[in-house]
Amino acid sequence: MKSRDRLAPTGIESAERAVTTSIAEKATPARTPERDVETPAIAPPKAGARRRRAVLGVVAGLLAASGLAYYVHSRGYEETDDAQIDGDISSVSPRVAGTVLAVRVQDNQTVNARDVLVELDPADLDVALAQAKAQLAQAEAELDAEDPSVPIVETSNRASQSTASSDVSSSVATLAASRAEIEQLSSQLIQAEANDRTAQVEKDRSTKLVATGAVTASDFDNRANTAAATAANVDALRHALAAAKAREGESLAKVDAARTHLDEVRSNAPRQVATRRANVAVRRANVELAKAQLAQASLNRSYATVRAPVSGIIGKKTVNLGDRVSPGQELLALSETDNLWVTANFRETQLARIHPGQHVTIHVDAIGGEFTGVVDSIAGATGAKYSVLPPENATGNYVKVVQRIPVRVRFDPGQPDLERLRQGMSVEPSVALR
Repeated sequence: MKSRDRLAPTGIESAERAVTTSIAEKATPARTPERDVETPAIAPPKAGARRRRAVLGVVAGLLAASGLAYYVHSRGYEETDDAQIDGDISSVSPRVAGTVLAVRVQDNQTVNARDVLVELDPADLDVALAQAKAQLAQAEAELDAEDPSVPIVETSNRASQSTASSDVSSSVATLAASRAEIEQLSSQLIQAEANDRTAQVEKDRSTKLVATGAVTASDFDNRANTAAATAANVDALRHALAAAKAREGESLAKVDAARTHLDEVRSNAPRQVATRRANVAVRRANVELAKAQLAQASLNRSYATVRAPVSGIIGKKTVNLGDRVSPGQELLALSETDNLWVTANFRETQLARIHPGQHVTIHVDAIGGEFTGVVDSIAGATGAKYSVLPPENATGNYVKVVQRIPVRVRFDPGQPDLERLRQGMSVEPSVALR
């Protein structure tokens, strides 16, 4: 029944069809045997054409509105898709050589600062620590033995100076006594020589008188004996005076020697004390050196446990149980997740109105969400200048290429899903210029 209803035209449809046929026949030019004459037909407007024009108008309006919106947006924002998340990646390496006893982490494991990553065999380090302790004890013992020598030398020097001063005083007194004796003997010699001259005169006179009988033989003998005695006395005094002068010379030499010794003692005393103090200082320096070596040995012992310098995620683990590692050898990489930022490489033509402090909306492709941040800083050179082989525009044919300059964007703290961000993720930052 429905198909028949569809095939059977209604009265209205039949009327419309008849009218249309009549108009078409009138619009169709009649053919004559000689030639065909074409007459332009005027078709009535259709409802579909009106709808198409309406749709085209709406589409054109939407395109115009979209273009205007994009223009307004482009005037207030700068965007780029050449951007990624960056952060610090720490290269973890041992500070001492050793054999790996245990590896406490795996790739992609999250660790906190000061967590144990790798443990080395501490046997050699324990031996070095024991040696450092023994060297410190030896240095302290040597210091204890040398330290009292300074006051001992000072006391000895004071006693030596006192003795030398006494020797000088004694030799000076002896010299003075010798000179007094010389003066006394000189006076006695003068008197003795005068007495001897008188006795010799009396003897000579008695010799002449005894021949005439004026003087008795006994008087002559007395006067002769007196002359001989006075002559002997003169000789004795002369010998005594010569001996006294010899003793004076000896006393004078002793005085010079005593004074020289006193000067030597006084001159050497400070030097001896300074030498002892220098020895004590050397011993104390040895003690400090031993303490430093002990501290270094203790540090080396603690370095047998390799700990995480910061919080992050483990990657590039190249260390295994039993490996022999050396200082500076990279064991693994530690990517920080607490301090991330965005490096956006804007074209140089986009930097005219970008400056630190501007608000940034960051779309992260991997998460499909958006974060907020601020422009932190602008690099001091283009990325090409920081490359291994920077371009040299002074050679060859020059082609101007728009350069890109890295812009650092800092994430606003306290946003949800920040912990899901990873270094190297592609992002699309949009900087609000107003």
